[in-house]
Amino acid sequence: MPPEADVIRPRSLADPEQLAVRRARRNAAHVAPLQALARRIAAERSAAVPDPDPHDGGIGARLLLLLETPGPGIGRTGIVSRDNPTGTAANLFRFMAEAGIARRDSLIWNAVPWVIHAPGALNRAPRKAEIASAAVYLAPLIDLLPSLAVVVLAGRVAGLSREPLSRLRPGIPVLAIPHPSPTFVCTSPLVAQRIVEGLAQAAAKLLSYRTSPAEGPR
Repeated sequence: MPPEADVIRPRSLADPEQLAVRRARRNAAHVAPLQALARRIAAERSAAVPDPDPHDGGIGARLLLLLETPGPGIGRTGIVSRDNPTGTAANLFRFMAEAGIARRDSLIWNAVPWVIHAPGALNRAPRKAEIASAAVYLAPLIDLLPSLAVVVLAGRVAGLSREPLSRLRPGIPVLAIPHPSPTFVCTSPLVAQRIVEGLAQAAAKLLSYRTSPAEGPR
């Protein structure tokens, strides 16, 4: 299990030293199976797939937060992280911190896990064919998360995973929140409120799961 991250500010992966620390831990035991899945997807899709953040929970995560797809700027770090130097990551950093969700409890992944953008292209939503192609990778992802207690789907594309998730892991709570992209969050104060409320519900479910009679305190 990874230690709690000592970096407590958003966009910290813009710092080359912090990025080097993260990259040095890419093969840590708690993220190695997820990295292997990322490499498999990359080979099968002939596209880049960023690694999971080793400062997060990896295969020990109890909360899976599913985003849409890696943005065109992901190549700067090659890591799916709330610490990336992007507006979406900075929003996610703030919202998850406000909800009190520990890094060791969470894994951030993408519904379409590979980069769909051509070099230099602007951000775009995944196409139907890309979403359909990505669906086959949900099962191997969930298989790697034996302690999973709650899933948060961020945005429309991630929301399409609700039904497959209910089949793959019956009984796991699945919550939906708006995507934390600044272009969406800034459209209305209600968007940020819905994100905060959804993550607070997820945090409460984690606490309930941690202290349930069947699970016992951890």
